[in-house]
Amino acid sequence: MSEKKYPIPPFTEETARQKIQAAEDAWNSKDPIKVSMAYTIDSEWRNRAEFINGRDEIQQFLERKWNKELDYRLKKSYWAHSDNRIAVRFEYEWRDDSGQWYRAYGNENWEFDTNGLMKKRYASINDLPIEASERRLK
Repeated sequence: MSEKKYPIPPFTEETARQKIQAAEDAWNSKDPIKVSMAYTIDSEWRNRAEFINGRDEIQQFLERKWNKELDYRLKKSYWAHSDNRIAVRFEYEWRDDSGQWYRAYGNENWEFDTNGLMKKRYASINDLPIEASERRLK
């Protein structure tokens, strides 16, 4: 039996927004296994300059990420969608182990298989150092 991750394509604006909220909730859990289950076994990612392939690499990447990016908090928002693709804008905040806070801004382009699992994720991300008093996501 094939894995399914609802909602599945083709997306409407409503179901695209549901998929985005589910992704935001999963990423804010900071659970690499939970997050990775939304992706195909052979999912392809570009995250900044890093290329990641498959769930095992996704889990390893996320473990490294959340060990470095402390107090991580993410907000995703709808940009556009088509039958099996969704474009997302996002921002997230985190601090490093020295206490320096950052806000990251970016865009993601997602492509899904027929079962609603993400098979491609391309992320462009920029980091901005901020003061703790400038945080918006708590």
